[in-house]
Amino acid sequence: MKTDGSIRKMNIHDIPQVCEIEQVSFPDPWSAQTFYQELTQNPFAYYWVLVQQERIIGYLGAWLVMDEAQITNIAVRSSERGQGWGETLLWHAMCKLRKLGAEKMTLEVRASNHQAQALYQKLGFVSVGIRPKFYKVCSEDAMIMWVSLNEKANRTRD
Repeated sequence: MKTDGSIRKMNIHDIPQVCEIEQVSFPDPWSAQTFYQELTQNPFAYYWVLVQQERIIGYLGAWLVMDEAQITNIAVRSSERGQGWGETLLWHAMCKLRKLGAEKMTLEVRASNHQAQALYQKLGFVSVGIRPKFYKVCSEDAMIMWVSLNEKANRTRD
């Protein structure tokens, strides 16, 4: 896991850099307006950015409703991928959301995104089903993954 970056709450001034990452990371990227609404109007939303030398290199968003956290998006700049930043972001979110009352966490991941699935499995997520044609732009299935934060948080990280 990388430790030479800092993680902080996302703010509206971060949206342009976040959108740069979003545009190259997903075939159906969120708009700046969507991020703005998430940050200013969604009381269930929690968003963080990973910053290295004043440059945002990754971000993660989640919703927390009752005791369940739902990862909405996670992405790392293409030039920074494969270096542990995604794991750093996800672990940070898991710890923060657990402290806020989340007992479990879920996410959807493209069925073809084996690299992301491996990361999620490393952090304790298990596949519990498929959402057929969940991703509309490319008509791809999503794998549904869950983790119990109480179980995972009590284990030591490798």
